[in-house]
Amino acid sequence: MNDARDRALLDLLSALEERQYRFITPTPTTHARVTARKPEAGDLRDVLGWSLPFRAETLDREIFASLKAADALDLRGDLFVSRLRVSSLDDLLLLHSAYPTIQRDAVFFGPDSYRFAALLRAELPRLLPRRRIVDVGAGSGIGGLVAAQTAPGARVTLSDINPEALRLAAVNAAFAGVDAEIVLASGLDGAEGEIDCIIANPPYIVDGSHRGYRDGGPMHGGQLSLDWANAAASRLSPGGALILYTGSAIVNGADELQAALLAALSGFDISYRELDPDVFGEELAQPAYADVERIAVVGLVAIKR
Repeated sequence: MNDARDRALLDLLSALEERQYRFITPTPTTHARVTARKPEAGDLRDVLGWSLPFRAETLDREIFASLKAADALDLRGDLFVSRLRVSSLDDLLLLHSAYPTIQRDAVFFGPDSYRFAALLRAELPRLLPRRRIVDVGAGSGIGGLVAAQTAPGARVTLSDINPEALRLAAVNAAFAGVDAEIVLASGLDGAEGEIDCIIANPPYIVDGSHRGYRDGGPMHGGQLSLDWANAAASRLSPGGALILYTGSAIVNGADELQAALLAALSGFDISYRELDPDVFGEELAQPAYADVERIAVVGLVAIKR
């Protein structure tokens, strides 16, 4: 870490680990309901988990100094607010964007991140050994970090189109002790060389603001998932595996994304299942979902013949 701001973020994570900090990040809807109960932070979790405004004396000097050195603080009247959040997943601490994630370059972490990690931990051990694992659209880096824990010795690449995501992913990886390759690119474009495992948690919602972490494009948000599956089909070596966690809009009982993925991966042995039958139900009020009855979270594992 050569950047002073990033070194300060490493110091922050170290200080949080020493204090046994833990925070499980909920959905934005739950977050909004909880934070509506109080206008100001009363402790460390309120500041770095719930993203509440706070007074300088709410934090101890070491934590406040690290946030200031990382240039992660804004003033809101006479209160401070952190532009970053820290979530926990077992022994990992992950930096990501503060709530609300309204910026186009926001780095998201939430329930999908936990489910993606669980899918990797369930499926990746069955596919070992793997030499090269590429996390496409890595965001905070959670997929690549879990993969590194699950497949020791594998070369891990974190790829994303968002420079801020890669910056935080690099800090998260360094703190976790993972020597990850960081690639700024769209999809698999910047991942050179042979790849025998691709993992991905692409955006799968139709987002009118076209935020990179959220907008999955046409097909009710499924287009990006299909595009990445097509790219994986051409890049994976024989025996290579794709683990895809995404969402699919169900229309009249039919999973159209499933049909498209099976066609794109015709040269693969595939398992596909629903992991959660109903997420982001509030999106169904949007015009883009007028014909959708539910959004399901799905997991796909495909092995190239």
